[in-house]
Amino acid sequence: MAPRYRYVFLDEGGNLDFSPSGTKYFTLTTVTTSRPFALYGPLSALRYDLIELGLDIEYFHAAEDRQAVRDKVFAEIQKHLADLRIDSLIVEKSKTGPALQAMDQFYPRMLGYLLRHLFGGDAVKNYDEVVVMTDSLPFTSKRRVVEKAVKTELGRMLPSHIRYRLLHHSSKACLYLQVADYCNWAIYRKWEGGDRRSLDLISPAVKSQYDIFQTGTIRYYKK
Repeated sequence: MAPRYRYVFLDEGGNLDFSPSGTKYFTLTTVTTSRPFALYGPLSALRYDLIELGLDIEYFHAAEDRQAVRDKVFAEIQKHLADLRIDSLIVEKSKTGPALQAMDQFYPRMLGYLLRHLFGGDAVKNYDEVVVMTDSLPFTSKRRVVEKAVKTELGRMLPSHIRYRLLHHSSKACLYLQVADYCNWAIYRKWEGGDRRSLDLISPAVKSQYDIFQTGTIRYYKK
């Protein structure tokens, strides 16, 4: 029997500046799916449709795209929500202790918590390998140290029978990283500024918004 793969596309929102001038929240969002990747055809066609309308679209990026482009991308994502699972970990940065703010501690730990939630129980029992794909990591210093820590967290969090790989690919070359960017942007906008218009468009596929430092207990927000 051919190996069965589960793909996790990851994007982050906010920054890693823990000073008062930094963003209030940091978000990590995963879009989980399996082949066939049904959105590849429609999003590729949309890109060329926009090019033929006179726009210079190299790839989709929610924070930089015009609203008219965002509307069209979200419309395509909405058509395929049944194929996607969206989960997000929300960090209110002011509640992060000083020892955890170091890059080689914060990012791997938060990613580990999100993946432990995502792959807990029977979530991956029907798969042989999990492929986690991210854009370039959101920092340049200590890159190797952080990558090693992320892999350690993956090995600790995932069930022992599951193989895993962590790949860093340019989002320009991967339409599903662009989908993750759009989904994370929608969730981040809701938490950072209270704007939930885009989140409402994808909410049927949003399984959890995991507020890691919620007082008293970890809470899950469906919407």
